Amino acid sequence: MNRTVELNIDGKPVELPTVVGSEGEVGIDIATLRNKTGCITLDPGYGNTGACKSAITFIDGEQGILRYRGYDIAELAEKSTFIETAYLLIYGELPTRPELAAFSDLLTENQMLHEDMRHLFDGFPPTAHPMAILSAMINAASSYHPNIISKREERFPWHAARLISQVRTIAAYSYRKAHGLPTIYPKTTLKYTANFLHMMFSHPGEDCDLKPEVVKALDLIFLLHADHEQNCSTSTVRMVASSRANLFASASAGVCALWGPLHGGANQAVLEMLEEIHADGDDGTKFLNQVKNKTTNRRLMGFGHRVYKNFDPRAVIIKQQCDKVLSQLHKSDPLLDIAKKLEEIALHDDYFIARKLYPNVDFYSGIIMRAIGIPMDMFTVMFAIGRMPGWIANYKEVMEDTDSRICRPRQIYTGSTLRSYTPMESR
Repeated sequence: MNRTVELNIDGKPVELPTVVGSEGEVGIDIATLRNKTGCITLDPGYGNTGACKSAITFIDGEQGILRYRGYDIAELAEKSTFIETAYLLIYGELPTRPELAAFSDLLTENQMLHEDMRHLFDGFPPTAHPMAILSAMINAASSYHPNIISKREERFPWHAARLISQVRTIAAYSYRKAHGLPTIYPKTTLKYTANFLHMMFSHPGEDCDLKPEVVKALDLIFLLHADHEQNCSTSTVRMVASSRANLFASASAGVCALWGPLHGGANQAVLEMLEEIHADGDDGTKFLNQVKNKTTNRRLMGFGHRVYKNFDPRAVIIKQQCDKVLSQLHKSDPLLDIAKKLEEIALHDDYFIARKLYPNVDFYSGIIMRAIGIPMDMFTVMFAIGRMPGWIANYKEVMEDTDSRICRPRQIYTGSTLRSYTPMESR
């Protein structure tokens, strides 16, 4: 049965239809509101606005649920891999063995950058942030494949595979350049995440030791970040895609949105906080008292989430992996001890419980990457590599939607009303 809602504007009733999602979420369809009433809605930050219908990812923040295409994130983390999950997100179903093999072959086939792109890397200063390089080089990569613009639909599997594969090559090259190291080419014999670590940490004639627990941990980080509904960067990708920009241009825009410290930079902020606490000789207790008493401008990073209201299901998974990696690498990290102390206190303190401040995925991911040897300025790049399948899936959804229109939000104008031009001598 179709449900409607009724608004009353200036004493006149306005009936609007509703849209019900597959998990029961109800949205009010306001597409005709302006035509019927002359009014628009105002929702800063779009926290209560559904900008699209999507079949990719479901989140229930109240219950701490995250599902990719209907599959619970905990089950995927336990049984799947990043590449299998990437296929699931993009194409809607888990791949068969032949489908996964064909997808993996496409990734291998497209992992090399055009050799001329090495000269573009040389144009960046040594101090260039890896996210600036990543965004620019993703756009540059598209120029070596002109059919990305003219034959987007029929060549989509190749473009998608090229982007997923080359983003890690670009990321590794940017790391090597920043540290004055020679470029390491990808190997056809290595799987996705192991190949990335090879390009990051090997030396000419001497391959790095690819510890299985390290490869598994980074693969899990990629998987947990693969999509997360309509966040800032994904919404940016969809908005750019709505103009019919190509896949690489849309993904490049997503990288720029992700770069912000309120989005992809959160795990770096966690590590900076832990380092500050450690430098003060604190185990975290004094810091949390300062947060509670507001005696300083201290902020508790890595706790709470805009969507999840009880716990972040990804944090539960990644905490277990963090403990396992540090144990298997035989590494003790004082920052992990501080992190555990912060978690222990916050989860049992009425102040933090009342405010629903619980550890999120960023709280532990930075510590894992630190243990692996990934520098802090590369943390957001790791996020971008992981999020690429979700961006591609959302891009594909926009392109396949026959009712899709270019995004064009409205505004409430608050500036000056009509004014007359004042000549220079009279100002």
